[in-house]
Amino acid sequence: MPFQIALSGLAAASADLKTTGNNVANAGTTGFKSSRAEFVDVFSVGYGGNSSTAIGGGTRLARVSQQFSQGNLDYTNNNLDLAVNGQGFFVLEDNGAALYSRAGAFSLDREGNVVNSSGHRLQAFAARADGSFDTGTYNDLKLSASEGTPQATDAGGPVDFSLNLDASADVPVLPWVAGAFPPDPDTYTSSTSLTTYDSLGRANTLTTYYAKTATPNEWAVYTSVTDHLGAISEVRTSAPDVQADGGFLLQFGADGKLAAPVAPPEVTMDGVVFSPTGANPVTFVLDYGAATQYGSPFAINSLTQFGYSTGELSGVDIDAEGIVSARYTNGQSTVLGKVALANATNPQGLQSQGDSVWAESFSAGMQPAGEAGTSNFGLIQSGALEASNVDVGEQLVNLITAQRNFQANAQVISTADTVTQTIINIR
Repeated sequence: MPFQIALSGLAAASADLKTTGNNVANAGTTGFKSSRAEFVDVFSVGYGGNSSTAIGGGTRLARVSQQFSQGNLDYTNNNLDLAVNGQGFFVLEDNGAALYSRAGAFSLDREGNVVNSSGHRLQAFAARADGSFDTGTYNDLKLSASEGTPQATDAGGPVDFSLNLDASADVPVLPWVAGAFPPDPDTYTSSTSLTTYDSLGRANTLTTYYAKTATPNEWAVYTSVTDHLGAISEVRTSAPDVQADGGFLLQFGADGKLAAPVAPPEVTMDGVVFSPTGANPVTFVLDYGAATQYGSPFAINSLTQFGYSTGELSGVDIDAEGIVSARYTNGQSTVLGKVALANATNPQGLQSQGDSVWAESFSAGMQPAGEAGTSNFGLIQSGALEASNVDVGEQLVNLITAQRNFQANAQVISTADTVTQTIINIR
């Protein structure tokens, strides 16, 4: 009697209902990939191997196949929300085991590690000093909440002065008095200031004064520093042409461009040394290569120095290639690493572990981790999450189909029972 055949049909329809129901239940799950139940018939070869007399033995569930099509990208306001637009999986670490996921809803744990809701740590390639990345191995991506290291002004390069000194200006009424700070305004023509930093990240103000001399197209430059406590001190250059009053000279040609001490395009003066309390001495290198003397008022085009104070972490940016940069309140940014992606020759062979992650299997054929935007890897979208690829309308139709199949197999059992009852009633 066909009871067993019908029972296999009921089991198949039930598995189909469960698979479809699981898809519908996860329609709103980030990074979820829908599945479909695949069935094969059960067929027993007839007596003597003659299949023409064999009747099938029903059906069975062959596998539940995952469908790794791309889900829609839903944009958020969280930079740590990541989505892979294309092929690839985020690489996660869980107690030494590698896991893979398309769900990129990440946050920070108490130690600053970038983790998902289950505490699995996101993996990234470490940044090298030359700006490249060590793609041979990956480690936990970690954001440090500690203050960013300061940089003294002299560690980043010269202080660039791009300014114009007024060729029509008069010679100051009074001579410059060395060491008299703040100076008498009648002893100089123009002045400008900018904030600099010592090795401890403390702000100190470097002020330069410009006094036109009696020699045509010549200017004397004097410098002072106001430290972080407000104390003003004169600082002198060690240039060989330093004046007795502490200044050094800039000389311009008839075309208004700097002619001495060194011809354009770049002029680097000798260091002006400042020794802040408790910090390393700061040697200011003053670059006047862009200075001019035209018949227009004194003007500052730009003053550039490359020091900065300490800073706290203010945010994180992740570009399409997965490069992770930390932003600090001092205006600086640091590259922390590059998000690693993995791929499989046969993604359907990955073993689902729940929590929207998969584990490697022999049939998956995992490939070495790589970089977003290269080879067969997609790009990374920061501030977005990949939605489930479940088509709810399609799943509802599947539910109707599975229900009809279940009812039909139940009818087979009912019919077989009627036949059996007829045989029993024969007398």
